[in-house]
Amino acid sequence: MPLVRIDLIEGRTDAEVRALADCVQQVMLDVFAAPERDRYQVIHEHKPGRIIAEDTGLGFERTDGVVIIQVTQQGRDEDQKKALYRALADRLEAQAGVRPEDLIVTVSANTAADWSFGSGRAQFLEGDL
Repeated sequence: MPLVRIDLIEGRTDAEVRALADCVQQVMLDVFAAPERDRYQVIHEHKPGRIIAEDTGLGFERTDGVVIIQVTQQGRDEDQKKALYRALADRLEAQAGVRPEDLIVTVSANTAADWSFGSGRAQFLEGDL
């Protein structure tokens, strides 16, 4: 059940933002084997200058097209995470025009006890999921 936060700089059209979000979701389905209709995305657009993303000494030249994707999930191994990074870079470049140098991805793990999908219940712990 990945929860995905997508941060980007204002300026894309609604259609461009939706294409980006749809591409990310397809990668979640294909690489992280997320179930159908398991889509939890928060998209936040920032004014120019409100995302500061340097290169960590790797030599990347970032632009205002920078996209930061944060994925909270459980149960994925290192190979799946590496496949996620590669698939996001490849597909977002091809389908949403995001330069691979402008893409930052972080994956955080949590446990079944860390989720409630509504009604004040812990669905994983209570056997609903």
